[in-house]
Amino acid sequence: MVAARPRALVVALIAAAVSLLTAAAASAVPIPDTGTPSLPAFSGAAATPKKVKDPTKAPQNPFMARNPNSNIHNDTWMTDAYQRSGPLGNGLQTSSGATAPSLCGSIAFDSQGRLVSVCPSSVSPPQARIFDPNTLEIISAYTLPQAPNTPGTKEYQNFTGGGYFFLDNKDRLWVPTKTDHIFVLSEGADGNTLTLEQDYDLTSVLDPATERITSALPDFNGLIWFVSKANGKIGTLDPKTGQIRVKTLGEEVENSFAIGADGVYIVSDKRMYRFKTNKNGGPRIIWSKGYPNSGIVKPSQVNAGSGTTPTIMDNGLVAITDNADPMDVVVYRTKKNLKQGEKRVVCKQPVFGPGASATENSLITAGRSLIVENNYGYQDPFGPNSGAVTEAGFARVDMNKKLTDCKLKWTNTEVRGPTVVPKLSTKNGLIYTYTRPPDPAAEGYYWTALKYSNGKTAWNQYAGSGLTHNNNYAGIAIGPDGTAYLGVIGGIVALRDGG
Repeated sequence: MVAARPRALVVALIAAAVSLLTAAAASAVPIPDTGTPSLPAFSGAAATPKKVKDPTKAPQNPFMARNPNSNIHNDTWMTDAYQRSGPLGNGLQTSSGATAPSLCGSIAFDSQGRLVSVCPSSVSPPQARIFDPNTLEIISAYTLPQAPNTPGTKEYQNFTGGGYFFLDNKDRLWVPTKTDHIFVLSEGADGNTLTLEQDYDLTSVLDPATERITSALPDFNGLIWFVSKANGKIGTLDPKTGQIRVKTLGEEVENSFAIGADGVYIVSDKRMYRFKTNKNGGPRIIWSKGYPNSGIVKPSQVNAGSGTTPTIMDNGLVAITDNADPMDVVVYRTKKNLKQGEKRVVCKQPVFGPGASATENSLITAGRSLIVENNYGYQDPFGPNSGAVTEAGFARVDMNKKLTDCKLKWTNTEVRGPTVVPKLSTKNGLIYTYTRPPDPAAEGYYWTALKYSNGKTAWNQYAGSGLTHNNNYAGIAIGPDGTAYLGVIGGIVALRDGG
């Protein structure tokens, strides 16, 4: 177990690196390491591309940037899958760019291929940022409103203030702020500026002291949906008129949500929901269904409920994980009216082991398959168990051809890590994750690729060591040129093939 490092030390390390940026115009200063791992920098072998035969092709939301560039989960079905290739493992090259302490958890890509993110921080106000994809320098930044943390939310699990944002079809960032506004930020023509174009004030329906916006996304008609964690308020905003309508569930909603042409899929700490709008444009429940819940806030979890954003699958299905012990992958039928003999829940498949299964990241989907990552055991990175290794586990669950049941296809019992949002390349058949293997010498973090076909580890590549390289729930993003990116506490890390 690696002892926690005082936050002041981490801030000082990163600040020292960032101060050098003024003397380095060509490239960002690398994130500093704190420790030397005993494990090899690279293990495994470069992968041979193996295209996934049945990739899920989520429909394009007309109000968002082109798939898969718009948000942390790539599209509004929340597939977490790319139809472009990431690194195969050929002469891998790693790089990083240090920033002031923050976490750029969600990364999108604008029409010029630049990285766009919102970076909340525990020591300074959140910032919206544009990064150069090659040098990882900050091209532009816009400081967002700051507010005290909401009661009952652990600081390292506070995703408000832009942890979830989306990029629209005009390269504009839609950012829920910590003050319960939605800011719309536009890029300058040269990409060197971010300007506040629109400010939607939601404080008439949300109390900023207790009710913060978790996520906001447009439906296929351009109506902006938003959710709050406390009290489970589900709202719609008409961006043309400013009209706001809200429905209160009285349940916690700590995840983002999925949007299809047929409605909005939201999971609370009690139930799975499908919503549509009523005749006035407000939220209307089409169906709801509970899921097994142990009632335990497991290590790594934000609350005693599902830790996943819902994932829409092909053929009228939607999936989450529950909070049973062991945890299940749960698949639901999405249609409103079920045929005689049909049940809302198609199947429940246990994954990992009793007392050792939890996730705070969305499922990956491809065709009839779902991929789930185990985060059980993750701890506060600034607490006494900083650097703790999670329980092992990655698993693939497949629906049968008739879509009437599901079964476990494979489980990888090697992979351990923090809490990354993993991604699948359906073009090369690799699942990309970020791991923290046991190592008494240092708190080392590694890029890891798994084979979609059988779950075996293809390769591991050292990214860096120490708290500065902890991703703390951030998501991997694969750029248009195949480079993989990830926000970590110390800045941005990147991985690309060397040729």
